[in-house]
Amino acid sequence: MQSAFSQSVSSFNFGNNKVYTPFTSFAVPVADTTPVNSPVKGPISNLEKNIATKAIKGANEGIHFPVGTSDIKTVRYDLFITDTTVDYTGKKRHAIAVNASIPAPTLVFTVGDTALIYVHNDADEPTAIHWHGVFLPNRMDGVAWLTQLPIPPHTTYIYKFPVLQAGTYWYHSHYDLQEQIGLYGALIFNKRTEPDIPTIPIVLSDWSNTKPKEIDRMLHTENDWFAIEKHSTQSYWEALKAGKIGVKFINEWKRMKAMDVSDVYYEKFLLNGKSSEQFKQFKAGDSVRLRIVNGGASSYFWISYSGGKMTVIANDGNDVKPVQVSRFIIAPSETYDVVVTIPENMQYELLATPEDRSGSASLWLGSGMRMPEPPLPKLDYFAGMKMMNEMMKMNGDMKPMGMDMTLQEMNMNEIMYPELNLPFENHKHQHDEMNTNDMDSTIQIDNMRTSNDTSHQTVYTCPMHPDVISGKPGKCPKCRMTLVRKEEMDNMQMPSRENNITTLNYGMLESPDKTTLPEGTWKTLRFTLDGNMNRYVWTINNKTVSESDKILIKRGENLRIILYNNSMMRHPMHLHGHDFRLLNDYGEYSPLKNVVDILPMETDTLEFHASESGDWFFHCHILYHMMSGMGRIFSYQDSPPNPEIPDPKMAYHMLNMDDRMFFLTAENDFATNGNDGSLEYGNTRWAFQGEWRLGYNALHGYEVETHFGRYIGKMQWLFPYIGFDWRYRKQHTDEKTLFGQTDTKDDRKVIHIGVEYTLPWLIVADASVDNTGKFRIQLSRDDIPLTPRLRGSFMVNTDREYMYGLRYIFTKNFALSGHYDSDMGWGVGVRVTY
Repeated sequence: MQSAFSQSVSSFNFGNNKVYTPFTSFAVPVADTTPVNSPVKGPISNLEKNIATKAIKGANEGIHFPVGTSDIKTVRYDLFITDTTVDYTGKKRHAIAVNASIPAPTLVFTVGDTALIYVHNDADEPTAIHWHGVFLPNRMDGVAWLTQLPIPPHTTYIYKFPVLQAGTYWYHSHYDLQEQIGLYGALIFNKRTEPDIPTIPIVLSDWSNTKPKEIDRMLHTENDWFAIEKHSTQSYWEALKAGKIGVKFINEWKRMKAMDVSDVYYEKFLLNGKSSEQFKQFKAGDSVRLRIVNGGASSYFWISYSGGKMTVIANDGNDVKPVQVSRFIIAPSETYDVVVTIPENMQYELLATPEDRSGSASLWLGSGMRMPEPPLPKLDYFAGMKMMNEMMKMNGDMKPMGMDMTLQEMNMNEIMYPELNLPFENHKHQHDEMNTNDMDSTIQIDNMRTSNDTSHQTVYTCPMHPDVISGKPGKCPKCRMTLVRKEEMDNMQMPSRENNITTLNYGMLESPDKTTLPEGTWKTLRFTLDGNMNRYVWTINNKTVSESDKILIKRGENLRIILYNNSMMRHPMHLHGHDFRLLNDYGEYSPLKNVVDILPMETDTLEFHASESGDWFFHCHILYHMMSGMGRIFSYQDSPPNPEIPDPKMAYHMLNMDDRMFFLTAENDFATNGNDGSLEYGNTRWAFQGEWRLGYNALHGYEVETHFGRYIGKMQWLFPYIGFDWRYRKQHTDEKTLFGQTDTKDDRKVIHIGVEYTLPWLIVADASVDNTGKFRIQLSRDDIPLTPRLRGSFMVNTDREYMYGLRYIFTKNFALSGHYDSDMGWGVGVRVTY
């Protein structure tokens, strides 16, 4: 006899039924529809004014509904976008609401419907709505400046498309940074007949009290305030206390910043707009379907459940064969459908924890005594730093690790997860004992010899599951990871799996139907994901969107994309308007997805059939990575003009402005011995720099120096420049530099050229020559993390000038400072930073 859980899972079918049965089992309210012929107030901003009544056509042929569908109807929703004020943290902040709600209301359609959506932009800024993961005409995709013009304030835009898919999707703003402040919501496409099981749409999101544009500016200007707020600075004092001072030295020797798994500090994490939500109507034995959307701008979430294992039944809207897991990570913009059961008449917690573990959000199911899911412990950042040191070359590239890293099967971040790890020495000892004295506890996946004498036999094991051993190469039966030779693993620092946690990865996803592509010519593209945190530049093949041409593709051909992540951050790469096959060991049954989360050093292969028309975006779905340029545009050749883009050249120029934006940072010390500061105004490649030292009298003097140059290379350690140097200090004798040249500071005005280069330990070397032939070499650093809030600095040059100082950071903008300057002497004061 099947349990209620087994019956609920087996009732999921994987086709679109011809019989239509309305689905009425949502356990939460969803959006109300609007009568199709309701009048519209205000101007329509579509360039095709009759779009609501006009048949929707594709590129070269009509887009048709699936054969055999009945009860086809038009379903209309009206969405009203407004500016609003929210208070999630005790501070009122500006946000954007849809129909007075954050998240936006859940829209529900059935396969065969025509979606008719009126977006009324009642906010005071433009917008555009992207229908994430949806197959639809290109001009309805909702990307500002690529598939449509932005929707002007106080106008209405109409989106219309046939519903050809079933699954969990979502919609969000694709204009500027609006996604960060509330413009996102769930989009549910039901099959013609769905299992009658209670269903809860869940939208996860992250909230910051800092304005999105300020977040973007801070990320681009090397401001470490977010690390201070997250307690992840990994200062020298913290390294010393943890016995990891050598790890910290090597980290900075390789010119790396502190280890981290997220870019932004968020004050709040939300589940359907709340920190916690509760559904008491469920009782023991009930099963619930959760349609989970990660609408976070840049947060990954770990999902776990206190009521036992979860059954994953769909990913990115596409069905997969049910697989039971203890937990899974959901990347920004991914969706998962899972089924959970209520074991007893108690309350069970579905816990969503951001990967940096700086908070959480909860869903409680059932009534009675609460059974909380254990919170995830804080990350061991220094363990991650040590692994990062081992993975990174001196030039910023990743080292080959001699392993087949793909499909999330080897998450290097797990070395930082205390819940999975024992100290490495203990793990290695246990691992060695296990393979010599306790063979009964191992999982043998072939008939390898079990004698203690293995000198003439190669033993293979799984880096993530050392209890799995084999006498030949193959795949781990637990996680599908490629086995490695035991002697190789003994030299690695890997997490121990002395627990019963089953973590989902892409290698475990299998489509219920074949996903092979139709016959056609093949085109292979290789994309290397690169970037650096120092100046927050994120690229594909070391080029941003604005620096690269559109990728021309032909309708009817098959595309294969080989993705390699050469950066230290993971990236959720999303393809608009198409599903792709993510190749895994299931071959013809590899899963279909529209987002792939690719970990550092991973290589993943995607395949999709070019069946559309127009221009389609492929980009990282971490909002601030996308805005920095990590993306490409696929452009179908011979596509008809897009009627919503009357001037394609102008629109493309505007699209490229995102990763060409300039950002200003400045700081100034108001000290007892003078006033000194610096600024930089720059974008991805170019920058104007200035610095000044203004004494309070002529003996202390005045100095102003400017640089204008271009950052070069993936890591942008090289900065050639040209600039102007003006100095005045009352002196009666000339000084000599270390090169023996005369150094006159009495009203000196010169033009100079030079180059800055970042050395090991993040020391900036600056070599320059001016129009008089005078050379100068300078070494400096301004951000030595002595403690979480205490920073050290120094400067020394061949003009016999030097400076050293300390500052204690109180807030994002203010610090107390003290320093000694060889020209100005001792001084204390306040540093103001922007």
